[in-house]
Amino acid sequence: MAILFAAQFTAVGVLLPFWPAWLEGRGLLAVEIGVIMAASQWAKVLVHPVVGSWVDRHHQRRRAIVALAVGSWLGFAALMPLSGFWPLLVLSLPASACMAAMMPLSETVALSVTRTRGADYGRMRLWGSLTFILAAVGAGVALERWPLAVVFPAMLLAALGATVWAASRLPGDDDPPAQAGRRARGPGQGLGRLLGEPRFLLFLGCAGLAQASHAPYYGFSTLHWRAAGLSDTTIGLLWAIGVLVEIGLFAVGARMLARLGAVGLLMSAGLGGVLRWTVLALTVHPAALFAVQGLHGLTFAAAHLGAMHFIAQAVPSGYAVRAQGLYSALSMGAFLGVAMLASGWLYARVEGLAFLLATGLCVASVGLAGVLAVRWRGGPLWDADAPGDAAPARP
Repeated sequence: MAILFAAQFTAVGVLLPFWPAWLEGRGLLAVEIGVIMAASQWAKVLVHPVVGSWVDRHHQRRRAIVALAVGSWLGFAALMPLSGFWPLLVLSLPASACMAAMMPLSETVALSVTRTRGADYGRMRLWGSLTFILAAVGAGVALERWPLAVVFPAMLLAALGATVWAASRLPGDDDPPAQAGRRARGPGQGLGRLLGEPRFLLFLGCAGLAQASHAPYYGFSTLHWRAAGLSDTTIGLLWAIGVLVEIGLFAVGARMLARLGAVGLLMSAGLGGVLRWTVLALTVHPAALFAVQGLHGLTFAAAHLGAMHFIAQAVPSGYAVRAQGLYSALSMGAFLGVAMLASGWLYARVEGLAFLLATGLCVASVGLAGVLAVRWRGGPLWDADAPGDAAPARP
């Protein structure tokens, strides 16, 4: 499991910072890069439910991860010689969708190994964050000596090849198929109940806008900093520092939760984003960039922690899986995809000022967090034991 996480996040550490620059090198304009990256996010909304449904029915997590790993490797290998918008768009969709769909399945297997074999989940997952940093910095250093057209495909395909090998070595599924069937039939009608709860919709909007604010950063920060003359090593270090602070915040997450609460974490993510993205919009001075990169611990990690704890506290257990799926599909898929499209359009016209879009999204997120704090004071959103699940719980 540790090798699988390490291989997957090595690929992400190469792809996330340098994918836009590689696309630009294949002749794509900023708007076209934004469309490809947005389409990759939207693909999650379609692929994740399909893959999850198949795994629930057939109870073949390892087989699914291996198939997705092979599909991702084949997809990215096939698009490397290509150029032009339409060929790259058509092949990047299945390649990136397979890569993204591996992540939640890998987490599920890791938790199963933790439960059944006494392994330490944190020690397995830690390698993913560490290799992301090493990959981002290592790719930046390599690009000082070799061209992007050589470094990017070599590192990405090597990491995905290692992912295929590690996935094939995973333990078999431990739960009997009968249990899987009962799980799949449990909260089957939960989506309507969740989407009919105004406070849950407030949460989705708040968390989704906070995560969507990263769109200009994910899509165009590397291009913007390269155009400003920053070296690839410096850019890799900027990405790595953000992840280091993210790891640190996860390490002290329990204390932050006790002090701020779930909604407080979401609000701190929005406030941190207002400062971070405004600075990125107004300057490319390395000292300023390094100073605010630490706020990634708030804009991403605090938002994710707040979302997880809100779902744990506010959503009755029978609806928790559906709530997690909605959060993932909307905040990390649909919201981020729309913001990526807008970022590409803006970056083509105003360059770095496109980060002010992220500032605006964070302002809106803080506003929704304030309304949620007034309307939800802890506890489940409704009484799951009431007839028809209709009676809302007292705040």
